[in-house]
Amino acid sequence: MQNHSSVSEFILLGFSSESQVRMVLFTFFLLLYLITLLGNGLIITLIYLDSHLHTPMYFFLSILSVVDMSYVTTTMPQMLVNMVCPRRTISWGACVAQMFIFLVLGIAECVLYAIMAYDRYVAICFPLHYTLLMSRPICIKMVTVCWSISISGALIYTVFTMRLPYCGSYEINHFFCEVPAVLKLACADTSFNDWLDFILGFILLLVPLSLILTSYVRIFASILRIRSSQGRLKSFSTCASHVTVVTMFYGPAMIMYMRPGSWYDPERDKKLALFYNVVSAFLNPIIYSLRNKDVKGAFLKVLSGRQPAQ
Repeated sequence: MQNHSSVSEFILLGFSSESQVRMVLFTFFLLLYLITLLGNGLIITLIYLDSHLHTPMYFFLSILSVVDMSYVTTTMPQMLVNMVCPRRTISWGACVAQMFIFLVLGIAECVLYAIMAYDRYVAICFPLHYTLLMSRPICIKMVTVCWSISISGALIYTVFTMRLPYCGSYEINHFFCEVPAVLKLACADTSFNDWLDFILGFILLLVPLSLILTSYVRIFASILRIRSSQGRLKSFSTCASHVTVVTMFYGPAMIMYMRPGSWYDPERDKKLALFYNVVSAFLNPIIYSLRNKDVKGAFLKVLSGRQPAQ
């Protein structure tokens, strides 16, 4: 039995092995990747240029866009290269780095959604105290805590996964080095890792999700007390985009990281990973821009040649 120190590279099986199918997938995912970078980059640019968007909500949205751009860049370039190159390998060091960075960004997105839900809760339920409770120093501290949790959680996941002995063909039935797929190559008992993944999933997925649900229950209760139907509609519209994104992200992520190891299904896992890694990052700028009059207003100013407010 060899341990991880003797492993030089892994083979990423990715999707179809048929060349024609791979070229179709390559074209599709390349366009999806470029549109994702363009859309999120546009959100960041608009928030930077327009002073009307210099608020806590858009501060967190700009960070979400940075995370999404980085998130897809961690996996998609490697996937695209493997679709056109016959040798679909990744070195042991690159696999570890990809796993760690992917987890850092994924956990950051989980915590960031909870922070954004709290921001909307304070804005709608305590509007008179909003500037005090969501001041710039407090927002920066929240983001710092977010990244601290992300790095710590990712480090635990990565260390306890890559310390196991690996043997066999080193073929990872996935398009990147994700924890559940890599664990299937281990030559040792992974029951401890299954328990660890469940505990970390509970802390990093269920705890933020419970905070999000609590925030939105209180938000909806507050919205129902608004007498004006137009005011209720505006408040519901403000939160609808966030609820949509949270549903798209947390559902697949919880299935992936909180299920027993015996439920492993490589083909299903690849589709789930695409959904919370690629599709959610692609849809985020569309959802926020189409449902947000402030972002649309800033975009129209840029298109018309007017300088956004500074």
